[in-house]
Amino acid sequence: MSVADKDISTNQKTMVDIIRFFKFGLVGSVGILIDFSLTWLFRDRLKWNQYIANIIGFCVAASSNFVLNKIFTFQDQDHTIITQYLTFFMISCIGLIMNSLFLLMLQKKTNLNFYFSKILVTGLLFLWNYAANSIYTFNTTT
Repeated sequence: MSVADKDISTNQKTMVDIIRFFKFGLVGSVGILIDFSLTWLFRDRLKWNQYIANIIGFCVAASSNFVLNKIFTFQDQDHTIITQYLTFFMISCIGLIMNSLFLLMLQKKTNLNFYFSKILVTGLLFLWNYAANSIYTFNTTT
């Protein structure tokens, strides 16, 4: 393979990675809608503890994100769905721990609105989720 062929191959991979990153963000936006809707439902309508409501919203959104990312973002054909889901969910749980800790810190240290704090924390964790799932769940490094 010539140097020019390697450059084209590298450029194509870079373009695929960029498109995948934006698709992951689009799926994440759907997940945010699910997360925030359920958090609002349980926190504000049903009057549950805001951190329990946050966990419920986060877990349901993570599950829907797995399905959407597998099909839409990564177009993954791997049939080890259970293993992939468990990996995805484990990464999401690590994210949930970070999400909850950062949210708690923001709520304790600032007077920011709960939902605004949640948006900030979600943005911070986007890069973690993309990188970890690209490498461990959908193995796009090869």
